[in-house]
Amino acid sequence: MTHILLHFLIPLLLAKGFYSKNWQKAYMILMATMLVDLDHLLATPIYDAARCSIGFHPLHQELMIGIYVLALTYKPLRLIALGLCVHMLLDWQDCYFKI
Repeated sequence: MTHILLHFLIPLLLAKGFYSKNWQKAYMILMATMLVDLDHLLATPIYDAARCSIGFHPLHQELMIGIYVLALTYKPLRLIALGLCVHMLLDWQDCYFKI
């Protein structure tokens, strides 16, 4: 439950902290990056609490994460890339800490 809460709280803190003038728009963009979890629909079962998303689901592969990190350097994609990177970090920490 804490893991899911962090997926809403961390983007809110980032939006308010770094995009204070347009934090609502920034928050909506960051939340839209949650759509990356649609790749979970390709797995059987769709949800497995014991499974680590990183390296298992197609959009959670190391190559894709590298693309998300590279996209941070391209200003028009920076906010989307930030959302994707934060999402991957939260999923990664969940693989080891199960919070």
